[in-house]
Amino acid sequence: MLKIRNGDYVPDGTGGLARCESASEELLQQALLRLSAHRGALPFWEDFGSRLWQLGRLSAAERPAAAKQYAAESLADLEELSVTGVTLGEPRDGALPLTVELACGDEKYAVELAVR
Repeated sequence: MLKIRNGDYVPDGTGGLARCESASEELLQQALLRLSAHRGALPFWEDFGSRLWQLGRLSAAERPAAAKQYAAESLADLEELSVTGVTLGEPRDGALPLTVELACGDEKYAVELAVR
């Protein structure tokens, strides 16, 4: 699987594109893709993606619980991962930064993204 950072493919420094180097890195990349994509945007894969982009429609008090729910539903098909928490940042330039905390067995991970 190719690496993506900030919405773009990562160059490998030799004119090509970097690939994930481990199974855990590939799993996190899959999680990032699902969290970043708008749920329902792909016509033949309507359950792919998340509703995190809808957080701006909610009050500040409702956002933390909704963010955790939206993240969990977007990663439901990645059975080895579970969402343990979501931390919301302060909105900047029309984007809401957030960190999704994940567990895979005994391993803990964090995926950072910004939703618009």
